[in-house]
Amino acid sequence: MRREAFYWLTVLFTFALGTSAGDLVAEGLDIGYWKSALMFAGLIALVTGAHFAVKFDTIKFDTIATFWIAYVLTWPLGASIGDYLSQDLDVGGLGLGTVTTSLIFLAAIVGVVIYLTVSRKDQIRLPETA
Repeated sequence: MRREAFYWLTVLFTFALGTSAGDLVAEGLDIGYWKSALMFAGLIALVTGAHFAVKFDTIKFDTIATFWIAYVLTWPLGASIGDYLSQDLDVGGLGLGTVTTSLIFLAAIVGVVIYLTVSRKDQIRLPETA
């Protein structure tokens, strides 16, 4: 129960803070939706690169730390992409609206779930023991 409470609190806080961060960068700092999306995607790429490249005492950059950093950065990335797709043209968006944007995200999620279910690329295969 304690782990599940921690999980849901983490999701709620990162959702609220991440979405706010995405809006702050895109709108508050007047960077724009697509540029802020590229920025957050670049930061996730840097974290991924650090995970695979940086070694501390012969171990890779802490797996748990890189997971949480990348996880937190996915929220402002998603907010920036969602706002870019849904917001009106006069404020820098594509003007697709919230329903169309939601359907696009739903289709992407369903597509990824189907792909991973069929391909099983997300499953970790442990070496067989003799």
